[in-house]
Amino acid sequence: MILRQILRLSSLFRSAVSIHLRRNIGLSAIVFNKTKELDPVQKLFLDKIREYNTKSKQAGGPVDAGPEFQKDMNESLVRLQRAYGEGDLTKFPEFKFEEPKFEEILK
Repeated sequence: MILRQILRLSSLFRSAVSIHLRRNIGLSAIVFNKTKELDPVQKLFLDKIREYNTKSKQAGGPVDAGPEFQKDMNESLVRLQRAYGEGDLTKFPEFKFEEPKFEEILK
Protein backbone atom coordinates (compact mmCIF):
# COMPACT_ATOMS: atom_id res chain seq x y z
CA MET A 1 0.00 0.00 0.00
CA ILE A 2 2.79 2.43 0.82
CA LEU A 3 4.52 1.42 -2.40
CA ARG A 4 1.41 2.31 -4.41
CA GLN A 5 1.21 5.76 -2.81
CA ILE A 6 4.89 6.37 -3.49
CA LEU A 7 4.49 5.33 -7.13
CA ARG A 8 1.39 7.51 -7.53
CA LEU A 9 3.14 10.52 -5.99
CA SER A 10 6.23 9.96 -8.09
CA SER A 11 4.12 9.86 -11.29
CA LEU A 12 2.37 13.10 -10.27
CA PHE A 13 5.72 14.68 -9.51
CA ARG A 14 7.13 13.52 -12.87
CA SER A 15 4.17 14.95 -14.81
CA ALA A 16 4.36 18.28 -12.95
CA VAL A 17 8.09 18.55 -13.59
CA SER A 18 7.71 17.66 -17.27
CA ILE A 19 5.00 20.31 -17.77
CA HIS A 20 7.16 22.89 -16.01
CA LEU A 21 10.19 22.03 -18.12
CA ARG A 22 8.20 22.14 -21.37
CA ARG A 23 6.89 25.61 -20.52
CA ASN A 24 10.35 26.88 -19.63
CA ILE A 25 11.89 25.43 -22.77
CA GLY A 26 9.16 27.00 -24.90
CA LEU A 27 9.69 30.39 -23.26
CA SER A 28 13.46 30.08 -23.61
CA ALA A 29 13.08 29.34 -27.32
CA ILE A 30 11.03 32.52 -27.84
CA VAL A 31 13.54 34.66 -25.96
CA PHE A 32 16.44 33.07 -27.82
CA ASN A 33 14.80 33.69 -31.21
CA LYS A 34 14.36 37.38 -30.44
CA THR A 35 18.02 37.81 -29.62
CA LYS A 36 19.49 35.94 -32.56
CA GLU A 37 19.36 36.95 -36.21
CA LEU A 38 16.22 36.16 -38.22
CA ASP A 39 16.35 33.26 -40.62
CA PRO A 40 16.64 34.23 -44.31
CA VAL A 41 12.98 33.57 -45.18
CA GLN A 42 11.70 35.69 -42.29
CA LYS A 43 14.15 38.44 -43.15
CA LEU A 44 13.05 38.43 -46.80
CA PHE A 45 9.39 38.53 -45.77
CA LEU A 46 9.92 41.49 -43.44
CA ASP A 47 11.99 43.32 -46.05
CA LYS A 48 9.20 42.94 -48.61
CA ILE A 49 6.60 44.20 -46.14
CA ARG A 50 8.74 47.25 -45.34
CA GLU A 51 9.35 47.87 -49.05
CA TYR A 52 5.59 47.70 -49.77
CA ASN A 53 4.94 50.08 -46.87
CA THR A 54 7.32 52.72 -48.26
CA LYS A 55 5.93 52.33 -51.80
CA SER A 56 2.38 52.62 -50.44
CA LYS A 57 3.22 55.84 -48.60
CA GLN A 58 4.88 57.28 -51.71
CA ALA A 59 1.97 56.33 -53.99
CA GLY A 60 -0.64 57.48 -51.48
CA GLY A 61 -2.63 54.27 -51.86
CA PRO A 62 -2.36 50.78 -53.30
CA VAL A 63 0.94 49.92 -54.97
CA ASP A 64 1.02 49.11 -58.70
CA ALA A 65 -2.70 49.80 -59.08
CA GLY A 66 -3.59 50.67 -62.65
CA PRO A 67 -6.37 52.83 -64.03
CA GLU A 68 -8.78 49.84 -63.97
CA PHE A 69 -8.46 49.63 -60.20
CA GLN A 70 -9.23 53.32 -59.75
CA LYS A 71 -12.20 53.06 -62.13
CA ASP A 72 -13.60 50.04 -60.25
CA MET A 73 -13.09 51.76 -56.90
CA ASN A 74 -14.90 54.91 -58.06
CA GLU A 75 -17.81 52.85 -59.41
CA SER A 76 -18.05 50.96 -56.12
CA LEU A 77 -18.02 54.20 -54.12
CA VAL A 78 -20.79 55.68 -56.29
CA ARG A 79 -22.87 52.51 -55.89
CA LEU A 80 -22.39 52.57 -52.09
CA GLN A 81 -23.26 56.27 -51.88
CA ARG A 82 -26.50 55.61 -53.77
CA ALA A 83 -27.32 52.72 -51.43
CA TYR A 84 -26.33 54.27 -48.10
CA GLY A 85 -26.57 58.00 -48.59
CA GLU A 86 -24.18 60.87 -48.93
CA GLY A 87 -20.85 61.39 -47.26
CA ASP A 88 -17.23 60.48 -47.73
CA LEU A 89 -17.00 56.68 -47.75
CA THR A 90 -13.20 56.63 -47.74
CA LYS A 91 -12.98 57.95 -44.17
CA PHE A 92 -14.07 56.44 -40.89
CA PRO A 93 -17.26 58.09 -39.61
CA GLU A 94 -17.15 60.41 -36.63
CA PHE A 95 -19.54 59.65 -33.81
CA LYS A 96 -20.75 62.28 -31.37
CA PHE A 97 -22.47 61.17 -28.22
CA GLU A 98 -24.08 63.57 -25.81
CA GLU A 99 -23.96 62.98 -22.12
CA PRO A 100 -27.35 61.83 -20.82
CA LYS A 101 -29.13 64.19 -18.46
CA PHE A 102 -30.01 62.52 -15.19
CA GLU A 103 -32.57 63.90 -12.78
CA GLU A 104 -32.15 63.43 -9.10
CA ILE A 105 -35.21 61.92 -7.45
CA LEU A 106 -35.77 62.74 -3.82
CA LYS A 107 -37.08 60.00 -1.63
